[in-house]
This record gives sequence, structure tokens and C-alpha cells, in this order.
Amino acid sequence: MLSKHAKKQYILLISASFFLFLVLNNPFFIKEEKTEVSLNNETENEEVSPIELFNDSYKVIKRNYWDKHSADNELYRFKIRYANQIKDEEDAKVAINTMLASLNDPYSKFLDEKEFEEQNTSINSKIYGIGINIASSAGKIIIINVIKGTPADFAGLKSGDMITKVNGKNVQGKSLIQIATYIKNPDMETVNMEIMRGNKKFIKQIKKTEIKIKTVKSEIIDKKIGYIKITSFISNDTPIEFIEALDKVKDTDALILDLRGNTGGLFQNAVFVADLFLKDKNIVSVLGRGGKKNIYKTHDKGYVYEKPMAVLVDSESASASEIVSGALKDNKRALIIGTKTFGKGLVQKVFPMPNNTGLNLTIARYLTPLDIDINKKGIKPDYLVQITKEDQITNTDSQLNFAIKTLQTVVARNKIAQKAN
Repeated sequence: MLSKHAKKQYILLISASFFLFLVLNNPFFIKEEKTEVSLNNETENEEVSPIELFNDSYKVIKRNYWDKHSADNELYRFKIRYANQIKDEEDAKVAINTMLASLNDPYSKFLDEKEFEEQNTSINSKIYGIGINIASSAGKIIIINVIKGTPADFAGLKSGDMITKVNGKNVQGKSLIQIATYIKNPDMETVNMEIMRGNKKFIKQIKKTEIKIKTVKSEIIDKKIGYIKITSFISNDTPIEFIEALDKVKDTDALILDLRGNTGGLFQNAVFVADLFLKDKNIVSVLGRGGKKNIYKTHDKGYVYEKPMAVLVDSESASASEIVSGALKDNKRALIIGTKTFGKGLVQKVFPMPNNTGLNLTIARYLTPLDIDINKKGIKPDYLVQITKEDQITNTDSQLNFAIKTLQTVVARNKIAQKAN
């Protein structure tokens, strides 16, 4: 088993070599969807007028958007159109977003000060709140998960509880963003929540705190199958969390990597994870502005996990999840089980802008190792396994069960082959 010191050395070694690879082979340091990289370290702290913010955004988009043809054709007319109409910050935000909308790219958007702060919080995997995930169902606000060891957990909140009021405000019909704003209100150290559990209604007063979010969890199934779930690739801590999880299950006969519901995160985290399972292979190709192609390959490292492996995916597995599943599928390293993935083959970078704002801008698209463009297409699993309504009623995970049985068969077959040799 790797010691804590050895794990730290290993993560530093891989991270350092990957950083050097990026510097030597790319004009930019890619962090997919969210990043802290800036063209100018002073930019985000600079205060400028609304028209200057618009003009600076125009320059960044024109210089960095991945599709040079679209940028050249669409942007200039908006620069002229809004030249004398921007009077305040809201005008600038509308003008920038209108300019971005002309690119017909749903992933490129302007981030105001609050949105920019929140995306940086996601990277650091820290939130200030009570530790619940919520969803809206027919206008009702339901707690779908309570994070262990958080104020919500200590207060006794449970998955399935319905939130009816937050700080005295009725939440029925409200957006999830609005409800999150009520809960995270920085002017209040505690949050008062009215909860319905079945026919019982009760009120909880919960003190908020800074919460560290783990993006990786692991367990051992039937003492023989390792299971690792990555909920998101967004955290800077995801690589070391994954190394620790892999170390816990390394003595099992096979591994299930669960990427269901994982909508993506940092590009380099996806490459890092895929790299642990491949040797002398391509992981992903990135096509940047002007069609320049950069191929990300595996590293010459001292450790590669080589046991049988399955990857679970669904329609919400996107972006960084598709980089990992695409690399493992194309290189015939793992069996992909579940349903077709989302289909996001574009890479974004967040550019810090003046006035503590930012631009989330598509700077490249990527291809799987077999040069397959999965954007708007997704990755088809090797084995299509659906979660049925009956599965939901009986709380049965058919996809996980199929993966377990499939790997058990593979392991048994391998043992027979070894004995024969």
C-alpha cells in the first residue's frame, strides 16, 4: 500500500510532468469549463467603465474564440451596434451576452461578479452553506442528498425531505438558484428551514459553515470488485482524492469507475485519471483556433492500473467524463456500460476580466483517440443498460449489477486462462 508520503510524491510527479507537457505543447494552459488562468494577472482587479469592459471583452473573444471564422464574421457588427449605447454595468452585460449569443455557442457566456466568484469556489471545492443538494420536482423543492459531516447532517435532514420555507420565505415555484441564494445569504450566520417529511412538518435552525466537498468516493463490493465514483472533475483536489481511492481498491480483482451524473470539470483532471489506466497510448486530441492539433499522450510513469475495468455512464456524463470514457473505450481498456453520454466535445477557458467579472469562452474542441468528434453525438456504450421505472421503484441499480456480473465473468475467464498456461 502506498504511504501518504509516497502518494504525495506520486501526485506531484505526475502533476509536474503534465504541467511541463502543457507548457511545451500548448499556447495556453487548458482548464475545461472553469479556470483561474489569466492573460493579465491584474485584469480581474482592475476597475473600468462599462464601455471599456465591453471593448475588452470584444478583444478577448475575437482573439481567443476557437472558431475564427465565426468570430470574425459576427462580432464586429455588435461592436458597432453597441458603441454608443452602453451606460452602465447591466448594459455591458446584455451587450456582451448578445455578442456571445451570435456565436450560437451555449457554453460561451459572460460571468458577472457573483457568477465569477461562484465558479472559482467550485474549483476550490469549498462552499459556504449547510451541505445539501436540492432538486425541483413539480414545483416542490426536494433534498436529494445530505453531505455527511455537514451542518445539515448534524441537524438530521434527510434525502427526500421537502423544503417549504427558507428564512420565512415560501419556496414553492422558486428557482433553485433563488433558493440557494436564500440559504447562502451572507448576512445571516444561520438558516431557518421549514421541512415536510411525509405528513410531518418541522422547523430547523442550522448554522452555516465552510464545507469541503469531496468529489471522489470508493468502496469494495463483495470483497473482490473495487468501485470508485467521481461526482465531478471540477476540484483541484480531484487527482489526489482519486489516487487515494485507487490505492484503497488496488488489491481487488477488478474496478468499476462510475461517471454517471458527472457533468465534467477541469480538462487536466480528466487526462490525469485516464493516464492512470493506459500505457503508451493517446488520451485525447485538442483542436485549437485555426485547426492546430495537440495530442495528449500517456506519461512514462511507474504505475498503471491493469486489472479488468468497467466504466458506468449515462446521459449526464459529459465533457471531462467523456474524455475519460472515450480514451478508455477507444483504447479497448475498459467496457463502457450504461446509456449514451451527453455529447460535449468543446473546451472552455474562463478569462478573468475587469470589475471582478469573467468570460467563459470556448477555445477548442476535442477528439477521442480514434479522432471521433463526440460533440452533440455522445459516446455509445459497449453494453446498453437502462435504468427502468421498476428499477427506480425497487431502488435497483441495474447498470451497476450488470457491471459487477460482467467483470466477475471476465475475472473468472482470465483465471482459467492463467491456469491453462
